[in-house]
Amino acid sequence: MALDKIPVCVIPGDGIGPDVMQATTKVLDAAGSGLTFVPCEAGEKSFAKGLLTGVPQETLDLIEKHRLVLKGPLGTPIGHGEKSANVTLRKIFDCFGNLRPVREIPGVQTPFSGRNIDFVVVRENVEDLYTGIEHMQTPDVAQCLKLVSRQGCQKIARLGFEVARAENRKSVHCATKANIMKLTEGMMKDAFYEVAKEYPDIEPKHIIIDNCAHQMVIAPEKFEVVVSTNMNGDILSDLASGLIGGLGLSPSSNIGERVSIFEAVHGTAPDIAGKGLANPTATLLSAVLLLRHVGRIDIANQIENALYAVYANTHKRTADLAKTGYTQVTTEAFADAVIDHLQNVNDFIHRDFKAIKVPVFEAAKATQDTRTIGADIFIKSCEGPESIGRALEGLSTSTRLKLKMVSNRGMQLYPFRGELPDMANHWHCRFEADKSEMVSDDEISTLLNEIGQKYAWMHIEKLQMINNAEGYTRVQGEN
Repeated sequence: MALDKIPVCVIPGDGIGPDVMQATTKVLDAAGSGLTFVPCEAGEKSFAKGLLTGVPQETLDLIEKHRLVLKGPLGTPIGHGEKSANVTLRKIFDCFGNLRPVREIPGVQTPFSGRNIDFVVVRENVEDLYTGIEHMQTPDVAQCLKLVSRQGCQKIARLGFEVARAENRKSVHCATKANIMKLTEGMMKDAFYEVAKEYPDIEPKHIIIDNCAHQMVIAPEKFEVVVSTNMNGDILSDLASGLIGGLGLSPSSNIGERVSIFEAVHGTAPDIAGKGLANPTATLLSAVLLLRHVGRIDIANQIENALYAVYANTHKRTADLAKTGYTQVTTEAFADAVIDHLQNVNDFIHRDFKAIKVPVFEAAKATQDTRTIGADIFIKSCEGPESIGRALEGLSTSTRLKLKMVSNRGMQLYPFRGELPDMANHWHCRFEADKSEMVSDDEISTLLNEIGQKYAWMHIEKLQMINNAEGYTRVQGEN
């Protein structure tokens, strides 16, 4: 019985992208996947045409229409110029969750072979430090805003539990740095445990992110699903890929409510592009994730099983894995070997996969009990902390806002007793009024005008009490 055709937007990508994508679509066709491929452009060709996003409008329109994307690696400018086309696609279509399965591949020898590694990293994908909002505060001090929303944390936590349910897993770890970043990473931890109440059949576990990295090396078999914020998840998932043989073997999916994007996580490797040396495994396994996403579980399992059979039962390897005792084959020949094993009788798939139920969310609701009780004002100065502190105390006498402390690089230096550390020309100055009273914007503006008579200020943050709790953290040494 012929399957209904499902259109998929295919972005071959840059460098080795076209090589691995051609091999992947060949296997998909041979397996009778029922996918039809809609060619789209993004990446280096688009940047060369002057598109700062790296993604043409025609591509965006096709993705909006078909809602599924199979993508090769895209080149990203480093350190200057255009934004990442990868990030552009994720943000435009709100692909809020990045799933990175990590499973030991039979026949691929690593220092961790035989450990039964089989878990999924679920990474928040659109906020945190990867919003890319940066400023030069002074010529010598740069800032990057770490923006974490309660809604974003709830979404990724819920997706993590849905992954566990779809794959019949019994526990979910939430990995954070909540011991240091108590508001941003702490919000992730709190949202995780709140969402966990909806999944009583799955055990929630919290782990500090650095310990999680440690445990992934010491005891990787203990993990089933690991949820984290964006940058932590990026680092953690690459570490996890190293356990099973590297990025060339690692698939991923970017999950959204409307659009989902499936891609290998490795780079473009332009030095071997077009030479038949690239390994298509990661892209092929990403296509397997796509098939499971649309409910074609049997075909997905058949392709993954055939791929594992090639690794387990033959000596055929692409250049990256063709060590002594193996036969090096081209990208296309490796795909042909997978096709030859589509009827393999050995069952390497030991998990009862189901399509993941993508959660649908309501808009975030505003917190009502919020009042401003002060302001953090950031100034530029080459003076010392004692001089700055005394000057600011004098400049603030006409307002209810009184100087509480001055810090530099996160350490209170006024008032301060002890030997001064190295200092930057960037000062964090905290002004507070009585916490029982509301401070107006006009009062803060008056304070800024007074400070501006002597110092150049470049940034301000309101100090807010939210539900009678401080909505800000204290610096080292602050009471």
